[in-house]
Amino acid sequence: MDELANPTGPRRESINIHVREFMQLIKDIQMALRDEIKSACDYRPFEKCDYSARIANEICCKKLEYVMSQLDGMKETIDDYHTAV
Repeated sequence: MDELANPTGPRRESINIHVREFMQLIKDIQMALRDEIKSACDYRPFEKCDYSARIANEICCKKLEYVMSQLDGMKETIDDYHTAV
């Protein structure tokens, strides 16, 4: 830092060294951030979860129950019609 306070001005080499160190620190920070972002994007806690499959299965079961109840109702209506005729 004494080099920067020199009355004749800092030497070019000194400035280049400081800039190079600064740029290396920035590069290291960017690499660390990139690694953190990548690991955060790769983290998928629900990937192995079967919640979606279970919900889809429950919905299918409810649909089947509804269709079966409708078919039972149709069967009763047909049976009632045949007994009335």
